[in-house]
Amino acid sequence: MKKIAIGVDVGGSHVSSAAFDIAAKKYLENTFAESDLNNQAKAEIIIQAWGNTIKQSINKVGSENIAGIGIAIPGPFDYEKGIPLFTGENIKYEKIYGLNVPETLRLYLDLPPDFPIRFINDAAAFAIGEAWIGKAKTVTRSLSITLGTGFGSTFLNESLPVSSGRKVPKQGYLWHVDFEDGIADDYFSTRGLLKRYKQLSGKSATNAKEIAEAAESDEKARIVFSDFGTKLIKLLKPWFLKFDVEVLVIGGNISKAFDLFWPAMHNELQKEELNVKIELSKLKETASIVGSARLIEPDFWTQVSPLLKNM
Repeated sequence: MKKIAIGVDVGGSHVSSAAFDIAAKKYLENTFAESDLNNQAKAEIIIQAWGNTIKQSINKVGSENIAGIGIAIPGPFDYEKGIPLFTGENIKYEKIYGLNVPETLRLYLDLPPDFPIRFINDAAAFAIGEAWIGKAKTVTRSLSITLGTGFGSTFLNESLPVSSGRKVPKQGYLWHVDFEDGIADDYFSTRGLLKRYKQLSGKSATNAKEIAEAAESDEKARIVFSDFGTKLIKLLKPWFLKFDVEVLVIGGNISKAFDLFWPAMHNELQKEELNVKIELSKLKETASIVGSARLIEPDFWTQVSPLLKNM
């Protein structure tokens, strides 16, 4: 039986891939490949960038050893059929709208017509990766969030995404949940941090890293992160309780400033008497690659594939 899967993480400006030994639960670091890309390019250019990156990882282990390819990609996307549904609202990948990606990639990579190429939401892939070999592997019920350009989140029970029911928000995502005078994504994202910093200091920053660096000498920057940590727990508290979350795993670019907002999170957890363990992602950028690779594990695919229609 072939035991190697290729995991792929498709972002707005890059694509990365690597091989994963399913049987040994081992990420094969030397197979990592990454390419920058223009998501406004024509379909053939985008497929070429994805295909060439995947090919680099395949070549490191030999195509004869590959059981399949799993791809983590943001929505809107038909994860069951592998068809992008980007129409322009997110200003990305409009040129591949309606494209049969599995079929196109098989042709580009010269793979058999029945070769498994499977898809899942990128936030779900991140959570699955952390639950498989990361910081959530010892618990049953976890919540993983990614703090960056947007606010990604996935609730997992027994390593499977939960996207319906009273214990989770609509579709299992937190980004659209009402918060203050907007929604969570307006606040717990890079643009939210930049806006808050501008309001407090009158200064403009281009990314979270700039505000984190300024925090060494700028009290207003420190307040921004402290406020971020406190309010993150306020947002999450009802869902911690409803879902009985055992561990919260945090990833994304903003998590690099974890030391600046963790003390406020910790204080709020104690104040609210919440017994939830907080962990910084162990796998970081590779979590989505690992999670997407798990789609090729037969037993897991049998369990997760019926859930894709709700993502």
